Amino acid sequence: MSRKNRPYQFYDTTGAVCSTCLRQIEAKVVIEAERVLLDKWCPVHGMERVLLADDPEWYRLGREVFVKRPEMPEKFSTPMEYGCPYDCGLCPDHMQHSCLTVLEVTDHCNLRCPTCYAASGPERTTHRPLATVIAMLDAAVRNEGEADVVQISGGEPTLHPDFFAILDAARARPIRHLMVNSNGLRIAQDKDFVARLAEYKKGFEIYLQFDSLQREPLLDLRGADLRSVHDKAIENLNAAGISTTLVMTVKRGVNDGEIGAVLDFARQQPCVRGVTLQPVQEAGRCDNFDSRQHRLTVSEVRRRVAEQFPVLTLRDIVPVPCNPDTLAMAYALRQGPELVPLTRYLDYQTLVEGGGNTIAFERDPQLRDKVFSLLSTGHSPESQANCLSDLLCCLPQVAAPSHLGYQDVFRVLIVQFMDAHNLDLRALKKSCVHMVQPDGRMIPFESYNLLYRDERAQTLAKLRSELKAFHQLRLGS
Repeated sequence: MSRKNRPYQFYDTTGAVCSTCLRQIEAKVVIEAERVLLDKWCPVHGMERVLLADDPEWYRLGREVFVKRPEMPEKFSTPMEYGCPYDCGLCPDHMQHSCLTVLEVTDHCNLRCPTCYAASGPERTTHRPLATVIAMLDAAVRNEGEADVVQISGGEPTLHPDFFAILDAARARPIRHLMVNSNGLRIAQDKDFVARLAEYKKGFEIYLQFDSLQREPLLDLRGADLRSVHDKAIENLNAAGISTTLVMTVKRGVNDGEIGAVLDFARQQPCVRGVTLQPVQEAGRCDNFDSRQHRLTVSEVRRRVAEQFPVLTLRDIVPVPCNPDTLAMAYALRQGPELVPLTRYLDYQTLVEGGGNTIAFERDPQLRDKVFSLLSTGHSPESQANCLSDLLCCLPQVAAPSHLGYQDVFRVLIVQFMDAHNLDLRALKKSCVHMVQPDGRMIPFESYNLLYRDERAQTLAKLRSELKAFHQLRLGS
């Protein structure tokens, strides 16, 4: 008797949330027609299918090869009571400490971007008091012992009236690397401000919004033609010698065709150490965004990099082991005007061995002259770190020649922040980008935007109440 087959290969089970009601539901990962899909079912709102990757080989690489043992924070701040993602803070069920800690110091912004996960704008005028920001810095240090990377964000953080006092407070604490997330307007318009920023440039970096070189994509994503602002900001940062990462929010059909052009522009700028590519997350204010039409996965962005920027091939862009579902990276050495990817010196399959906890650099003595330490997602040209794990906890230690500096590095990082549609609770438990709160909680970026930000907290309270009533009913029976 012939049996009917499913049209897909079953790969794994996981948890998710219904994109309509945000209730936790069961889900499975399947592979069909060279696509990795998340199939989930809500008893109220039915079936939903979401693309996780368009390259099963890439997806398996992150799940089966580029993995590492979880590294825990110094402390957990919330108990396990309602289940993931309703206990964030971090709870003991979380599987990764904070590689990057984000402090939102203001809701105010001098732009009102159509795409803004924080829904900031000129109409929002609230700044967090300096004392509150200091409490958040202390919480970050308390949770990490020594924080790897702390990013000051907003809103537009350069508008905070105590901006430089915040930088001073961060510098007074055991924080390895400090970043400021900025749209660049003040950097472009105020040279005295940039000169003062330059006083912090040891262990410091600007995370500069830079979505396009063209007018129309900027209008779509930012509501303004920011080309002249970008040019002037880069000019001022180059002149001051302040390390900078360009951050490109990527939206299918809007600016995903110019990833290569932005990378090529970036490598020509002395101050730019690399580009971070962030597919649009449906969170906050997300005008003109259709999840089915505009969403991009890590594997799709990776392919666009290789197609549009021939310096990097698909083999040069590898999963980041702490959370390979949502992070990918490539690093290159600057050799004059040229970039030479690190993977030219070794096959990426040999990067990880022994369960993902050892880089196999000792196999080749010449590799010691090529593999270097300064490969962080957010560190400064003055960093004195001697090994890779000093700067990026996602990877193990490698020896390095001492003469190489951060100015010799060019990095490309793909960061996908999940939302209600593609949230995979297994991947969320490995999130390493956390939003610090004044009360000491460290909330993963994805769940913060989904359930903990502003009016979303009301939805969270309702879901917790339902879960509590359900548990009491079961205990009573």
